[in-house]
Amino acid sequence: MPGREFAFDPPERFVAGTVGQPGQRTFYLQASGSGRTVSVSLEKLQVSALAERLDELLDEVRRRHGSDSTVPAVAPAQLEDVAPLDAPIDDEFRVGTLALAWDEDDGLVIIEAQSLVEEEGESEAPSDAETNADMLRVRLSPAVARAFAKRALRVVAAGRPPCPLCGNPLDPEGHICPRQNGHLHAG
Repeated sequence: MPGREFAFDPPERFVAGTVGQPGQRTFYLQASGSGRTVSVSLEKLQVSALAERLDELLDEVRRRHGSDSTVPAVAPAQLEDVAPLDAPIDDEFRVGTLALAWDEDDGLVIIEAQSLVEEEGESEAPSDAETNADMLRVRLSPAVARAFAKRALRVVAAGRPPCPLCGNPLDPEGHICPRQNGHLHAG
């Protein structure tokens, strides 16, 4: 059975956000437009990697196009989105794979989030034209993509502070630190 595709070209809103307290947060990508909202869950590291790679992609496009580039160096202040995720948050799927591309013809960023696909025994792999995975695809202007990356990095950073010794997240009561041979480090 082919997967579902949720396409937004462009979305009215595309953001990363969380639900829950630091240490217990669930991360989401949420796209809205044409009266519908789609939310997909993913890992904190996926959000961080997406935002970092997005900034790198936009920097590379700016470098290649020089003074002709339409890519802003930083996120425009008027595009900053600090609002919470839109409720209700109904998770359509859990993201397994993220893809990022630059559409040179249209001057847009393409972000694809594909669901985890459960392997079923020894069956044949689906062809390129058919997959069982669900897909969220958004096409963003460079300015909106910069604003998305800025917010995503801020959302990731809003969690638990890192341990100064090992970099792992610190809980309020500390954590078992590998740099202290498994002893509790209270930050």
